[in-house]
Amino acid sequence: MELYQVKYFVTLCETLNFTRAAEKCNVAQPSLTRAIQNLERELGGPLFHRERQNTHLTELGRLMQPYFEDMLGQTQAAHAFARSFANLDGISLRIGVMCTIGPIMVSDFLRSFAESHQGLDICVLDASAQALQSKLLNGEIDVAIYGMPELQPHDRLHALPLFYERFVVAVARDHPLAAHETVRCKDLHKGRYINRINCEVYEVATAALQRLGVEVQMVFRSERDDWVQAMIAAGHGFGFFPEYCVTMPGIVGRPLVEPEMYRTVDLVTVRGRPFSPAVGAFVRAAKAFTWTPAPPVPRPHDTDRGAYAA
Repeated sequence: MELYQVKYFVTLCETLNFTRAAEKCNVAQPSLTRAIQNLERELGGPLFHRERQNTHLTELGRLMQPYFEDMLGQTQAAHAFARSFANLDGISLRIGVMCTIGPIMVSDFLRSFAESHQGLDICVLDASAQALQSKLLNGEIDVAIYGMPELQPHDRLHALPLFYERFVVAVARDHPLAAHETVRCKDLHKGRYINRINCEVYEVATAALQRLGVEVQMVFRSERDDWVQAMIAAGHGFGFFPEYCVTMPGIVGRPLVEPEMYRTVDLVTVRGRPFSPAVGAFVRAAKAFTWTPAPPVPRPHDTDRGAYAA
């Protein structure tokens, strides 16, 4: 049994006229007649009584009609869904974004992508880089955006660099370090430190400070960046932040140098996993988007200057 035979049968049930059924199916009447005859032979009995101008269903035809109508309806629905899937209509895209990436860095891209794919349901989930990596491998999200200096890339994951971001020392506007254009690590000696528990460079920065003999006094810790920034704005100390995450009024960020620290933020997908149309469209859009600042080209003298990168 072929699908076109089912379509011819259902159309003939509607018209009860071989000529009109052939016209609706856009085939010659002999072709439609042969298809119905072959279907009757396959099913073991006539489906229609042909009596001059009075074509009507046989008992077998009446029994088969609801099954064939359902079969044709399901097939048409499947085709419609496949077209919608290819056009991204009503399809969900689950994007995991690292909790310490400032919205300002991805909002323009997400807005542009959403405007170009208005039928797509975009869901953004917020989590740590470690959690996003696990969710991506387990299929709980489709793509992830994160950047961590100390997180070793999984061999099943592929990272596409999007942009790079320096780390800054965040202080209140009236803090003495706010008057500096840049802040050296040794300038932080004996300073009051407000710790972001999810700080991307905590281990790297701690090791660098120890090598320089710099000691800081930790006075507050929190998983919430807004609380950390509020404490900094109130004048309780300094913090380490990616530069585009310093958003609270009353705070300024000064680039950290000697050593300089930055991270590269990547779009991460699972290596070898076929892209769905939604993921494929997202990756293509990310490649075409003008990210600012662009990922840096590795510099041969970075090691000499003491730069730490993701």
